[in-house]
Amino acid sequence: MTLGQHIENGAHFAFTDRWGGVSAVPYEELNLGGAVGDDPAAVLANRVIAARALGIDPELVVWMNQVHGRDVAVVPGPWGPAADAPSVDAVVTTRRRLALAVLTADCTPVLLADPVAGVVGAAHAGRPGLVAGVVPAVVEAMVGLGAEPGRMTARTGPAVCGRCYEVPAEMRDAVAEVVPAAYAETSWGTPAVDVVAGVHAQLAEAGVAHLHRSPVCTLESRDHFSYRRDRVTGRLAGYVWLE
Repeated sequence: MTLGQHIENGAHFAFTDRWGGVSAVPYEELNLGGAVGDDPAAVLANRVIAARALGIDPELVVWMNQVHGRDVAVVPGPWGPAADAPSVDAVVTTRRRLALAVLTADCTPVLLADPVAGVVGAAHAGRPGLVAGVVPAVVEAMVGLGAEPGRMTARTGPAVCGRCYEVPAEMRDAVAEVVPAAYAETSWGTPAVDVVAGVHAQLAEAGVAHLHRSPVCTLESRDHFSYRRDRVTGRLAGYVWLE
């Protein structure tokens, strides 16, 4: 398991790969997604494995029921049973040691923190969420809790890159009309959408000062789950929390 953990001023950011868990083919090994057809017991075991590897309490990890929208939930504490997770694509909290988690398998996981204000956020930004505005929505929600964009650090994790995310020309044009930075072309010369570039453009426009992106393309990397490549597959996770 490669966790890709970064610690900055008491804020922890981490992204998983697909190895080190107990799930069987086609979800091997560290599938953290509970709605993809995997054995629920294996998913639960994997979530415990990942949390313990990060040094966090598995009971203090907040998951979402992601629906490709822009709604944000303010999280005071754990939801309880997984079934109680709200249908949102971003979460924010001021509670320390409460880890916010986002699931992806090509979409862009966005983790944010303002350690001075004691606020963190996590967002799931696929193509629909990018267009809907989930990124500015999560920044706005953090500001509402006292964060300042100029102090925020944002990290995006492994995601499909613009050179690989082929779409019809009409779809590219529709996305680019809302987020011009997402306009892209595949490495073989066809229309594409660069969600990561679009996310970073929206973060910059919102005033987020410190931006970092993973170099990993999920479709190209066999160490990561990719829905576009494999269809039936697991989910990676990104986590953010404050000490």
